[in-house]
Amino acid sequence: MDKIQVANPLVVLHGDEMAQIAFERILEQFVTSRLEVELVEVDLTAENRLVTNGEAVREAISALKQHGVGIKNAGMTVNRAQLDELLAKHPHIVESELDKLATKSPNGAIRKGIGGNITREDIEFRNLTSVRPDWVGREIEVDTMETGGIDFSYSELSNATGVAKVMFVGSSGDPVELHRRTLKKGDPWMLATNDLDAVRAWAHRFFQRALDEKRDISLGLKDTVVPGYDGVMRAAIEEIYERDYKDKVAAAGLAYHYELIDAQAARIVSNPPQRALWGVPDNVSGMKLYKLVQQLKRYGLPERKAHVSISRMSAGGGDQYGSFNAPAAEDGIVKVIVDGEEKHAREVKANDPLLFMSNDRAAIKDWVKQVFRDAALNKKEVYFGLKREFVNYDEVYSSIILEIRKELAALDTPPPSFMIMRPSRQLSKMICDPPRWGLYPAQNLDGDIFSDISAALGGSLATASSVIESKDGTMLYEAPHGTAHDLYLKYLETDGKEAHFNSSALIFAVANALETLARREDNAALLDYSGRLKEALIETVAQGTITGDLKGKTTDPDSETVVDMNGFLDAIEANLG
Repeated sequence: MDKIQVANPLVVLHGDEMAQIAFERILEQFVTSRLEVELVEVDLTAENRLVTNGEAVREAISALKQHGVGIKNAGMTVNRAQLDELLAKHPHIVESELDKLATKSPNGAIRKGIGGNITREDIEFRNLTSVRPDWVGREIEVDTMETGGIDFSYSELSNATGVAKVMFVGSSGDPVELHRRTLKKGDPWMLATNDLDAVRAWAHRFFQRALDEKRDISLGLKDTVVPGYDGVMRAAIEEIYERDYKDKVAAAGLAYHYELIDAQAARIVSNPPQRALWGVPDNVSGMKLYKLVQQLKRYGLPERKAHVSISRMSAGGGDQYGSFNAPAAEDGIVKVIVDGEEKHAREVKANDPLLFMSNDRAAIKDWVKQVFRDAALNKKEVYFGLKREFVNYDEVYSSIILEIRKELAALDTPPPSFMIMRPSRQLSKMICDPPRWGLYPAQNLDGDIFSDISAALGGSLATASSVIESKDGTMLYEAPHGTAHDLYLKYLETDGKEAHFNSSALIFAVANALETLARREDNAALLDYSGRLKEALIETVAQGTITGDLKGKTTDPDSETVVDMNGFLDAIEANLG
């Protein structure tokens, strides 16, 4: 078979664990064996990010900016235990000398590096049904803090281009600079803190309530991305649990489970426990999820016939994901000073978590334009979610939306139909009342949570597609799922005999990347191949050949044939021809 000639390189960013096992086979089976294409490969495994002191992440950003089209596989974000294992393996590495890119998730850095925003949507399989667990009357409650955090933050719009400094005055009386960044005129910024004593008090109430009401316990934060804020709260809460409640919870026959908030939300909404108390300390996220759960308990999940798309604002400052976050070193005062003028100050105690975040007004405007372009091209209705009582932060999004609407109207190209609503209402509408072809733009953390819930309800995280698109046209395609750690452990335990993994999202990412290359170089053969690869995937599932995660989720469960990863890929290859 003659290989299809591809003129331009394709950037390939490798990852970890079971996802990487699948990725390597997909590249061999559907790319290098069929295409004559240059692959610009970057090793983004957790180990190589550590060994190169984060240089691998910079290499990935540079390659994407140079070549314009790439595929990214899921990579590990190491926890403390995993980091210790890697450091023991490489004793010459000094932890205190490591760049933050060496140990943190590379995702935010890559998105910021290429200035990209994320769009996620369902893959349109013909025979997958929506997952509709029985929610009416379900004994699940959401418990959140009433005060503190982002709900009690201070925010402003910068009135000029200048330098913002986060300063701290402790017992010495001398100001210490904790962080600085440049703000341009119109950029929103926010300072949030939380009282760690209040967090501890909430934790006691939360665990005691679970015991009194005999509920299993779920705790959700984003400690991997904001370790100096969410991570500090998690450590304090779990210290209390281990010391005061672990034995009581076990004696009562109850369970405790911690999970990242996006994965936890997806699991609880799509596969709800019978009786649980869901703790979300952050009161902003907590109230969104509280309202969603109340609606689900009352009305249940409707049959989902709509195709859901989510646009996540990840460029610019990245909000919480690009924030400065750290615990206070001692009792004192934290201040924000912009161009020498003190804008805000508040008292904090030792170890209270601090968070300073900002965003780029120009990047917000580019994102809103991207949202409207996508919606107009694909005939989607747009539903923005903004909590505009944070007037000086969220209001900037609202003003930009209206500004672009006027600009488009002046050009006689009116924007698609859109609405601005509260994020809690946006989430409820997306889950409980989605219109056909709805597009839901959200800020970074909300978008993370919302997209995981939506994907899980659509069948699996492996049945959704994801693309990061920058203003200059750089396109990075990825699977929205993680590395599949548990499946990887089983793979290792059985010496590769048990290879269970749904490769749908990775295959779709590969096909989308090839399609983009084909359009840019006007390559008809490559364009045809990318389309046939997508159809081969969709046809395989339509024939009832599925991986274990989709069992019982097709329109004809009696005709399903459950296969492992290799069997699934072989079936796709057979349909591809």
